[in-house]
Amino acid sequence: MFPSLDTLVLANNNLTTIEESNDSLSRLFPNLRSISLHRSGLHCWEDIDKLNSFPKLEEVRLLGIPLLQSYTTEERRKLLIARLPSIIKLNGSVITDGEREDSERFFIRYYMGFPQEEVPFRYHELITKYGKLEPLAVVDLRPRSSAKVEVHFKDKVEEMSIRLDQTVAELKKQLKTVVQLSTSNMLLYYFDHEAPFGPEEMKYNSRALHSYGIQDGDKLFVEPKSK
Repeated sequence: MFPSLDTLVLANNNLTTIEESNDSLSRLFPNLRSISLHRSGLHCWEDIDKLNSFPKLEEVRLLGIPLLQSYTTEERRKLLIARLPSIIKLNGSVITDGEREDSERFFIRYYMGFPQEEVPFRYHELITKYGKLEPLAVVDLRPRSSAKVEVHFKDKVEEMSIRLDQTVAELKKQLKTVVQLSTSNMLLYYFDHEAPFGPEEMKYNSRALHSYGIQDGDKLFVEPKSK
């Protein structure tokens, strides 16, 4: 019926589902290259899958549809790209080979914990392509808030837990009662047990402790200033 139709705009309408069968869509729109479904009423992933029935489709616009409202921006784009293997442009942005692979791997990990009856067919296609993937490790990139260190002063060694969000000056105040020295008469050195260069003087009072990379088991050396 529409053998030469290249672009179809169905944006801003109440279309809630694509009722035609896959075979009908392929037959009716053999040369459709671009379709816009911005702000339509689509609310089902099966309707997105039906877009694969257009044999020459390569560009899709799908912003503002009810189906995607509960997903994050990253999830929306990656899940759409993974479900639409033939498109080369989504919502006006070109899909690179790297982005497609990232999206397809994301898709596998996204659905790997779902019950079998809820896993889409595309998941099994991608498992055939990439194999079963391991879940991504969760890495906490927040700076450590505290560390257990050894404080050495003369012949004394005391283990302390120190806050890493404080400054060198604040740490010296904390050490006053341990070493019985005033902060003005205190030289403080940090020794990283993995560093090859020996102790580092903590000479800048306003420097934050977390910037030294202090870890559990590291050592602090306190010495009185020479008179």
